[in-house]
Amino acid sequence: MNPVFIEIIGAVAALCTTLCWLPQTIRVIRLRDTSSLSLATFSIFVIGIVLWLAYGIMIVSWPLILANVFTLALNGTILALKLRYG
Repeated sequence: MNPVFIEIIGAVAALCTTLCWLPQTIRVIRLRDTSSLSLATFSIFVIGIVLWLAYGIMIVSWPLILANVFTLALNGTILALKLRYG
């Protein structure tokens, strides 16, 4: 299979799974309501994102790196607001 095609599939998948967090992040920022969000879930998820980012850097996979940088920013924001507002 064509390596460029494989990278495009990875990039589109990364875009979808990253952008899905944008509405939640906007909602948390706007409403400052994190009561229904699990601190444990977001903590574990952010750790996982950091590990995926490290893995992407080690194998030099730009779709993985970029997706995890943005996903970390979005979910890091949610986690920080969860810690601040409970």
